[in-house]
Amino acid sequence: MGKITVQERGLASPHSSVAQGASGSSSGIVIPEGSEKKKIAIILFNLGGPEKPESVKPFLFNLFHDKAIIGLPQPLRYFLARLISSRREEEARKIYAYLGGGSPILANTQAQAQALENLLKGKESDPAGEPSLVVHSALGSSSGSGNPEGNDYKVFIVMRYWHPFSGETARNVRAYDPDEIVLLPLYPQFSTTTTGSSFPDWHRAAKKAGLNKPTRSIESYPAQAGFIAAQAELLRAGYAEAAKHGTPRILFSAHGLPEKIVNAGDPYPVQVKQTVEAIMEKVSGFRFQVSGRGENTETRNLKPETSLCYQSRVGPLKWIGPATDEEIIRAGKDKVPLVIVPVAFTSEHSETLVELDIQYRELAEKSGVPAYVRVPAVGTHPRFIAGLAELVTSASAGASVG
Repeated sequence: MGKITVQERGLASPHSSVAQGASGSSSGIVIPEGSEKKKIAIILFNLGGPEKPESVKPFLFNLFHDKAIIGLPQPLRYFLARLISSRREEEARKIYAYLGGGSPILANTQAQAQALENLLKGKESDPAGEPSLVVHSALGSSSGSGNPEGNDYKVFIVMRYWHPFSGETARNVRAYDPDEIVLLPLYPQFSTTTTGSSFPDWHRAAKKAGLNKPTRSIESYPAQAGFIAAQAELLRAGYAEAAKHGTPRILFSAHGLPEKIVNAGDPYPVQVKQTVEAIMEKVSGFRFQVSGRGENTETRNLKPETSLCYQSRVGPLKWIGPATDEEIIRAGKDKVPLVIVPVAFTSEHSETLVELDIQYRELAEKSGVPAYVRVPAVGTHPRFIAGLAELVTSASAGASVG
């Protein structure tokens, strides 16, 4: 069973959780009657990235100086972070040069924040002008209004390793003076190296800023219905494209972790597997047409071979596998088309736009892979944004799920 975990601080109830089936479906959400209108601050958490070449080295230092990434005591961690950031700066600059010198992750996260805020406030369209979904179960609406309680929602962004940092955002949230805060990571699967690092950093910053408000933390949502629906829709389109070149193999590619972190109890690979299983359940039975020669078409069932693999290995430690690049080479030997799904990335950044789109595509071509189709990250997909909205409203309402 997948699980959306919600932790509460400064509230009467010490802990609550929202459970869901493997498909991500949920039901029975209860919103207290007669609740007053509230000002609710939503904090979106993401990794962050340098906005220009000069920011690359300090960004890398912040990353490797994080105790969740390198667990050495001080001052060893400080000196090692300086060494690694100096040694990796040149290569990292080359990567970001493909993207104009900096990462697009802040702009992409801002688009997600705006789409979420629009939906929570009951607006009808996302930033791209596409119709937004009404979140019936969480918002308690079956008609045009997505905010029947009239709550005031404002979405803020916190990046872990570059601006805006927790301290900057905590001061802005204090100025907004919300009645309560909801912490929402853009990491669907929990890891001690992502959400497990970002949340403590936020709480330290909030305390320093004098921000003492009731806070609910959504720790993970690996099989949340909207997230899975968005992934499934994008996968179907990518699979149909790759199937023009044969029977595709699907590679679900996630960011890797050193084995020692997983062996210490990090639940990340288990939750990534939950996501993959939920996506495949969602697309089971999907049929599509593939054009043949002339006017001939063939209808096929989506019954693919799949592989969960991991990318972005760095350093000498042993990482969990199989590695994405090794799976691409295997597909070349087997002469099968590939569909690449960035299953743990919710926004486009260097690891999707460069590693997957450029470096791994070149590897696929050299390895003889007949077709290489990369599925987009969920980004501002209306179903994903609706899923985030449901998480927020469920947490804010103190919803119970049965």
